[in-house]
Amino acid sequence: ARIDGPPTPVSVRWAWCAMTPALLPLAPSPPYPKPPRLCLKPTPARPLYRCDATRRDFAIYTASAAAAAAAMSLAAATAADEALPSASQSPTPHPPNGGATSLLVGIANTRSWSQYYGSGFSIRVPPSFDNILEPEDFSAAMTYYGDKAKVRAYAARFASPDRSELVSVVIKPSNQLKITFLEAKDITELGTLKEASKLFVPGGAKIYSARTIKVKDQEGIRTYYFYEFRFDRQHVALMATVDSGKTYIAAATAPETRWETDGVTLRSAAVSMSLT
Repeated sequence: ARIDGPPTPVSVRWAWCAMTPALLPLAPSPPYPKPPRLCLKPTPARPLYRCDATRRDFAIYTASAAAAAAAMSLAAATAADEALPSASQSPTPHPPNGGATSLLVGIANTRSWSQYYGSGFSIRVPPSFDNILEPEDFSAAMTYYGDKAKVRAYAARFASPDRSELVSVVIKPSNQLKITFLEAKDITELGTLKEASKLFVPGGAKIYSARTIKVKDQEGIRTYYFYEFRFDRQHVALMATVDSGKTYIAAATAPETRWETDGVTLRSAAVSMSLT
């Protein structure tokens, strides 16, 4: 209904709007006072992004934020790279005395040693070591008992003058170590360095060192697994690799009490094994 008469005072109209806020969207806007101006549309003086800032302020703010974000991303990427080990990184050997050293530090130069050539391999023999491979072992693989050939225990075997220190090479079919119908081409097919330790290190042994060694030869890059451990008062350095379905294992052993003086020589002999 329309009521004619003098206009309603402004104060009364605002009081009514305050009492009925739910109807505010339906009530006409009062002619006075004017509402504050809102920056809903950009103008040359007051851009849309910030009513009280200039284009220069916004540009400086944007550039600073972008630089800070880039710095944070670079720092995070660098930290991630430092935290991830290299794919080719090998475990660092830990010698029995507790000091940390690399494998190469504990290796002697064996170029002046005699080199023994066996069936598909060669190995350096420490000075004064004797070849103790029994004569019957040389022809054991050709001796037949029924339909089976006698298993040859060692492919090479050398001993110190007192026979307390030994360097031996054993060749085994890879499928005897890990059951498979495929011919193993690389030692990694027997498992990782840790997984393969179950094949080369006896249970209950104390492992001092485990390392993956890659050597370039005529066939390309060949992988070797190296283990050093103590078992039954004996200290052992063992080197193993695989080729054409055969596993080649070189081991140097000595009493734990002799390793401190002769360990470098024995370790060097084991590591000197290579395939020919």
